[in-house]
Order: sequence, then C-alpha cells, then structure tokens
Amino acid sequence: MPNKNVLVRNIDEETLDKLKKKAAANNRSLQEELKELLEMHAGPDIEKVRAMARESIRKYKAEGRKFSDSTKDIREDRER
Repeated sequence: MPNKNVLVRNIDEETLDKLKKKAAANNRSLQEELKELLEMHAGPDIEKVRAMARESIRKYKAEGRKFSDSTKDIREDRER
C-alpha cells in the first residue's frame, strides 16, 4: 500500500512548540515525530495481531509444549 500525505491546519502555537520539543528530545524531525505519534495512536491491525498469536501457538504446540492451567495462579493473585 503506498504512503499517503496528510495536511493538518490551524495547530495551536503552544501545541506545535511542545511537539517540536518532543521531536528534538527523540532526535527526530517534527514530521517523523508526528508520524510516530499517529502510528502509535492508530494501534496495531487486530487481524495481524491475531494471526501472529495463532502462529505463535502453532509453533509452541509443534514443539510438543503445552500450556499450563493458570487458574490457580490467577486465584492466588486475586487473593493478595
């Protein structure tokens, strides 16, 4: 999927100054910082996460490993 451009207008000067400082603190340009913030805020693609989880479980089981029953551990944590 090709990248797209977005134009954001009318950003408060104080907000823009904060973003510039944040970018500088992270050794990034303002554009890189904004891109990072937008990607983090958008979150992961849930279907990709599910596919990764299924693949991890498949590999785990293929190695002959089993998941333990965590019920006892959860109860102990709740009782603390």
